[in-house]
Amino acid sequence: MSTAVETPVAHHEVPYNEKSDGNEISAPARESTSSIDKNHETADGGQPTEAEEATLRHVGDKIPYSAWLVAVVELAERFTYYGLTGPFQNYMQNERAVVSQGGARPGALGLGQSSATALAYFFQFWCYVTPIIGAIVADAWLGRYNAIMLFSGIYICGLVIIFTTSLPGSLDNGAGLGGLVTSMIVLGLGTGGIKANVSPLIAEQYTETTLRVKTLKSGERVILDPAVTIQSLYNIFYWCVNIGSLSAIATVWLELKVDFWAAYLLPFCFFFIAIIVLVVGKNNYVVRPPSGSVLIDAAKALFIGLKAKGNMEVAKPSYQIANGGTSTVPWDDNFIDELKRALVACRVFLFFPIYWLVYGQMVSNFVSMAGTMEVHGLPNDLLFNLNPITIIIFIPLMEKLLYPFMRKIHLPFKPISRITAGFFLAAIAMAYAAICQHLIYSAGPCYDHPLVGACSEDGTRPNHVHIAVQVPAYVLIGLSEIFASVSGLEYAFTKAPASMKSLVMSMFLLQNAFGAALGIALSPTSEDPKLVIMYSSIAAATTIAGTLFWFLFKKYNNTEEEMNRMDANNEQFKVRKIDEVKSPLHFGKTTKSEA
Repeated sequence: MSTAVETPVAHHEVPYNEKSDGNEISAPARESTSSIDKNHETADGGQPTEAEEATLRHVGDKIPYSAWLVAVVELAERFTYYGLTGPFQNYMQNERAVVSQGGARPGALGLGQSSATALAYFFQFWCYVTPIIGAIVADAWLGRYNAIMLFSGIYICGLVIIFTTSLPGSLDNGAGLGGLVTSMIVLGLGTGGIKANVSPLIAEQYTETTLRVKTLKSGERVILDPAVTIQSLYNIFYWCVNIGSLSAIATVWLELKVDFWAAYLLPFCFFFIAIIVLVVGKNNYVVRPPSGSVLIDAAKALFIGLKAKGNMEVAKPSYQIANGGTSTVPWDDNFIDELKRALVACRVFLFFPIYWLVYGQMVSNFVSMAGTMEVHGLPNDLLFNLNPITIIIFIPLMEKLLYPFMRKIHLPFKPISRITAGFFLAAIAMAYAAICQHLIYSAGPCYDHPLVGACSEDGTRPNHVHIAVQVPAYVLIGLSEIFASVSGLEYAFTKAPASMKSLVMSMFLLQNAFGAALGIALSPTSEDPKLVIMYSSIAAATTIAGTLFWFLFKKYNNTEEEMNRMDANNEQFKVRKIDEVKSPLHFGKTTKSEA
C-alpha cells in the first residue's frame, strides 16, 4: 500500500478566476489540450487529456496503510462511544432496577422518557459543539495527532467517572445523576476533540491531488481519481465507525444480564486499543503542520464582508489599498479566496440539523417505543444495532457495485445527489416510525397510554405489537446515512481549503449539535399520546428540507471536479511525516523546511 508523504505539485499554478461580485470562484485552469492529438494516449502515471478524462472510467487508488491505522483508531473510539450510549436511555429513564434480581426492565435514575430524551439530546449537542475546540487546538498549537492524544486523555477521565458512579454503591448513595452529567461534559469534550481531527486525518493519509492514467491488468485504461479515492476512504471510515458501534449489542446485554457498571466497564477497557494504535503507528502517519487557528481571522473577515452587503472582496488587502485605504488586516488576498471556498461548503451543511434530528430518534424515542412493545426476552435497546449492521452490509455493495456502475455509464452519483437521497430516505423512515407508533396505540391492553394504569399490571404488560415491527425504520436510517452522512464528511474535506479543513469539518459536525438542540426543543412532545404527530411532523420537515436542499445546491454538482482540483498546487500545507512537524509537544524538533 502507498505511504507517500509529499503532495504532488501540478505543472503550473493559475490563480482563481473571480466574477465581478467577488463571491463566486472557479478552479485553477487545467492545461490546455487543444494542441494535443486526440489519438495520443497518455502514458501511465501522466495527467489525462480532456478527451481521456471525459471517456475513460474513473477509479480509486490504493488506500495507504496509515489510513487503515486511523480507521482502527476511529473504530475503537466509536466502540467506546456507542457502548456507553447504548444503555443511556434505560439508565436515565427507568427507576433503579436490576433484571437479574427480579426487575421488570433495567434502570438507574428514574427521570422518565421526556427528561431522559432531553438529557440524551444535551449529550449529543455537547459532543458536536466541542469539535470546534478540537479544531482550534489542532490548527493553532498541536497539530491533529497530538490533539487526538490530548483529547484521548480527557476521554479516559470521563470513562472513569461514568464507570465509578454507575457502581451499585454509588447509585444507592445518590451519585448517579451528578456522575452522569459530569461524565457527559468530560466525555463530550474528549470525543469532540478526537472527532474534529480524526475525520480529516484519515483523508490526509492519501497525498495524491491530480488525475493520473493507469492501465489495469485487463488492459483497460482508467483514470486514478483522487476524488473517487477520498470517497472510498470515507466509506471505509464510516464502515469502521459502524463496526465499532456494534459494541452496543454487548453493552445492552451486559446491562440486562448483569448491571450498568458492567456495561460501562467494557468500553472503558476497549478504548485503550485506540491509544495503543496511535502510539505504535506514530511514525506512519502523514500530517499537516499546525498553522495557527483561522477562526478569529475568519470571523473578522466575515464581519467586513457582511458590512459590505456580502461582498467578500472588500476584506482583501488589495481592495482596501486600491480604494485609497491602508491595509492593516493580518491576512492576504488568498486567505479571502480560501474563506469563500469554505463558505460554499458550509452553505451545503445548513439543512443537516433536520437530518440529525431524525438520527437522534434512534437512541432516544425509538428505544422508549420498543419498551412499550413485546420484546420476547430481548433488550428493548438492542434493535439500534440494526442501523450499523445495515451500513456494514451496504457500504461495500455501494462501493463495489453501485458507484462503479454509475461511473462506468458516465452518470456519477455526485455528493449533492447522494445527500438529497439521504434526506428522502430519512423522511421515509420517520413516516414509517409514525405508522409503528399508530400500531402501538391501536393495540391493547393500554392503547395510547402504554405501560400506564391497571391495564399494564404495574408496567409489566406492554401493548401487543412485536418489536420486529421497528426493523424497517432502523434499516432506512442506516441507508440514509450512507448517502447523507458519508457524503457530508467527504464534502467537508474535499471542498475546504487546506488551511481550513479542521474548521470546516467542525462546522459540519456542529450541525449535529443543532439537530440535538431541535431534539431538546421537541422533547416535551416525546410522550404518549403525542408521538404519532411528532414523528409525522419530523417526516414532513425532512421532506421539505431535502427538496429545498436539492433545488438550492444541485448547481454544485456541475463544478464538483473543478473544486476538487483547487488544492493541487498548494505547497504551503503539504502533508509531512509526523516526526518532521514542530509543535509544542515536540520540543527541539526541526522541520525539513527550517533546516
